[in-house]
Amino acid sequence: MFLDREKLGEMIRFGIVGALATAVHYGIYLAMIHWTPAVGETISYTVGYIISFIGNFLASNYFTFKTKPTAVGGFGFAFSHGINYLLHIALLNLFLWCGIPDTWAPVPVFCIAIPVNFLLVRFFLKGKC
Repeated sequence: MFLDREKLGEMIRFGIVGALATAVHYGIYLAMIHWTPAVGETISYTVGYIISFIGNFLASNYFTFKTKPTAVGGFGFAFSHGINYLLHIALLNLFLWCGIPDTWAPVPVFCIAIPVNFLLVRFFLKGKC
C-alpha cells in the first residue's frame, strides 16, 4: 500500500494543525492591526507568526507526529519552515512568470509546497520521511 495508516493519520493531523496555525496567525494579525494600529502591520504579522509557529511546533510534536519537542527538533522545524517559505516564494514567482494569474498562482504553490513541508517537518521531527 502506498500510504500506511500511520502516515495517512499524520497527513490528516498535519492538515488540521496547519489550518489551525494559519487561523491563529491571521487572527492575531487582524486583532493587533485593529486594536493596536500604532504597532504596524509588520510587527503584528511577526507576532502572529511567532505565536503560531510555537503552537504549530508543539502541536506538530504532540499531536501530528507523536514525538517529544527537543531543541534539535525545534531547529529542524524552523529550518524546514525556512526552506518551505523559500519554496513558496520561488514557485509563486515561477507560476506568475509562466502567465498564471496572480489570483490563481498560489494554488499550484500550495499543491507542491504543502506535501514538501510535510516531508521536511516529519523528517526533522521523526528522523525519517
